[in-house]
Amino acid sequence: MTQADTAEGEAHATDPRAEDAGTWRSRTRQAVRAVSRPGPWKRGPILATLAVLLGLLMLLHAQVPNRVGNVGSLVETFLPWFGLFVPVLLAGALWRRSASAVAALLLPLVAWLSLFSGQFVGTSHSRGDLIVASHNVGADNPDPAGTARALAASGADVLALEELTEEAKLIYERELAEAYPHRVIQGTVGLWSKLPLSDTGPVDIQTDYGPLAATRPPEVTNEYLRALRITVATDHGPLAVYVAHLGSARVNPRAGFWTVHRDRNARALGEAIAAEHNERVVLLGDLNGTMDDRAFAGITSQMRSAHEAAGDGFGFTWPAKFPVARIDQIMVKGVNPVSSRVLPATGSDHLPVAAAITW
Repeated sequence: MTQADTAEGEAHATDPRAEDAGTWRSRTRQAVRAVSRPGPWKRGPILATLAVLLGLLMLLHAQVPNRVGNVGSLVETFLPWFGLFVPVLLAGALWRRSASAVAALLLPLVAWLSLFSGQFVGTSHSRGDLIVASHNVGADNPDPAGTARALAASGADVLALEELTEEAKLIYERELAEAYPHRVIQGTVGLWSKLPLSDTGPVDIQTDYGPLAATRPPEVTNEYLRALRITVATDHGPLAVYVAHLGSARVNPRAGFWTVHRDRNARALGEAIAAEHNERVVLLGDLNGTMDDRAFAGITSQMRSAHEAAGDGFGFTWPAKFPVARIDQIMVKGVNPVSSRVLPATGSDHLPVAAAITW
């Protein structure tokens, strides 16, 4: 290379025009990348859409149809758990740095709070005028005697038991006799009381249903009794108490959320309560469903949940080892619940519930 070539190269290397051209091209590429890259309001469209759909599902859950697989009732049964999707979607929105997804999450958050924030408002724990309790004691309960003693220690004045087996009935009668001098047992349900009982009778919730039901003898029909009505004599006047154990609900691939028997029982029970002449009514039992489920409209239109009115939290009762739903209910009409609670676990797969009421 000659001396002239070297000089020419050095001059070109230090040419300001060449440097300006390189800088311009670099800035152009940066601008193109900045424009083509989505901003915070354009990122995460899928997350934002999911957030909006979640909020609409919670707000409009009553509009979800039941025609296929009873999906509407299934959604309403586990409605409180839909709130868990909010932090999951929030984590995704923050990871994507998506302002639109974060903003969209306000809808499901507000929807969930509007539905359930009242469950966490502090309530009184007054004893009230009367304490009522209910427990599905479980047909497979390995310790009915221990269960009976635990329930007696709860201080309940009126105690309803469901899913009583023939073998366990004698044990509950023996263990509860001292605390509860009055009792009524029919079929698989019973009521123990510190106060006198009268006007006892079965409630037809159409458990034994079908063309052959009317042909069965009474001793067979009695095996299907899962609901009864009793009048409890209180210091404030007679109180009508219903004890019920409705049909089970099942989730399976073929039928979806299968609740045929339960829904039929719920309608019949609602009709019986509507025909009740006493203005003061308490319903105790395992209803195998949450009161958000539209299947219980015939009951919830007349009565209110003691736990929703005076309890803390969701009060889930089933399954006992890891409760995910409140299917054991205390419903009231004409009296005021002042406290409601879930009692400690027994040998059953359900948790007991108790509530204090006043006039």
